[in-house]
Amino acid sequence: MIQHSSPDERRPANDGPKAAARNRAALVVAAREVFSAAGLDAPLSMIARRAGVGQGVLYRHFPDRGALATAVLEENVRQIEEATAVEGATLTDVLGVVTWHAVESAAFIGLMHADGAGGRSGIRAHASVLSERVERSLRGRLPAGHRLGAGDDLMLALAMVTGAVTGPTREERERRALAAWRLLGVEVGPVHPYGG
Repeated sequence: MIQHSSPDERRPANDGPKAAARNRAALVVAAREVFSAAGLDAPLSMIARRAGVGQGVLYRHFPDRGALATAVLEENVRQIEEATAVEGATLTDVLGVVTWHAVESAAFIGLMHADGAGGRSGIRAHASVLSERVERSLRGRLPAGHRLGAGDDLMLALAMVTGAVTGPTREERERRALAAWRLLGVEVGPVHPYGG
């Protein structure tokens, strides 16, 4: 049976650009979660469902898997940059945020450090730029004389820690990341997202 609306009934308001921004943000969060749990080759339909949108909405924002992966990496880096910009933030505080992103975005770790990015060269090129931004942000909070201050020790340590971020559960990945930092003799603050 088709139900017709009466003149007194109103259709839900179309939020237009607000809905678009909300949908994009939901897709990035969903992609981080799904890729972390199921890998970078997880079905995009799974991401759309997790975000509560249709696949058409996903493709309007992200024309392909690479664009979505890049958006997640970009969001990770943006939050790390924001965490380092906070007045009084220490390297220890910021490393807690960096570690959270490594744990939550485990599927992307290889993209940050791999030579080839498995045929996803556009991601690799962008990941290199993002990696440089992370390094600049972290160096801004590195105290003089810190053990990671020489040469490329900072990014090598980060690569070593992110390489240790493996395991079937979030808790296991976090435990391994913190153990890796500890073995490197680097103190890490509470593991949480920026603003979390």
